[in-house]
Amino acid sequence: MGKNKLAKFGEMAEFPHVFQYPFQKLKEDGFPMKGHWNRDFFKNENPIVLELGCGKGEYTTGLGALFPDKNFIGVDIKGARMWTGAKESLEKGMGNVAFLRTNIELIAHFFAPGEVSEIWITFPDPQMKKVNKRLTSTRFMKLYREILTTEGIIHLKTDSNFLYTYTCAMVSANGYKVLVNTDDLYHSGLTDKLLSITTYYEQQWLDRGITIKYISFVCEERESLVEPDIEIEMDSYRSFNRSKRSALASSK
Repeated sequence: MGKNKLAKFGEMAEFPHVFQYPFQKLKEDGFPMKGHWNRDFFKNENPIVLELGCGKGEYTTGLGALFPDKNFIGVDIKGARMWTGAKESLEKGMGNVAFLRTNIELIAHFFAPGEVSEIWITFPDPQMKKVNKRLTSTRFMKLYREILTTEGIIHLKTDSNFLYTYTCAMVSANGYKVLVNTDDLYHSGLTDKLLSITTYYEQQWLDRGITIKYISFVCEERESLVEPDIEIEMDSYRSFNRSKRSALASSK
């Protein structure tokens, strides 16, 4: 591990709004703030909004600045990336922003039923070959349902046509109420402050001329969920390796 990463991890350990909980301790003792984030950390009763796979935390901090009457928590397992948003929010004194370093699969260990009002999923890996790893699969819908309010909302913002098509099919198959849906956000007339926060990876796709897709829907309670039976064309550009994709982005 590079010295820069070690320095970031060292700083993160001292940040009062960053929570890094070892799995063994979580398994043995549980998370003490589960069900009490508002009371014990935010010190208010405002709605809690999660950004899953938050990366550098651009959406978490951006939404926190736009909506001081809501509380935002960025969730990711990669602490070196998360450091950027954690550092920025700390320096700006953003009392409505926090970060949680954990695997998304463990999210129900950190939040009680009905504790979360909205979930943002911004530019995740589409997991084209592994449906159970897609953050909008029915497996994850069941997981989100454990912590969401009755009318809890899911937001997906993605460059991936594959993941967008899959998610639309999943939403339709399970009769979820759609709030907003567009396959070309920045030419839809829907763009506002809420949707125009641009992440690091989003800007790479925009520079390459790739359209941004967005769907939001109400994740209502269901007795059972149905995986969509649909053939979807894979994203060809996803086959580029990291260095080639980076070169393409920087050449624009």
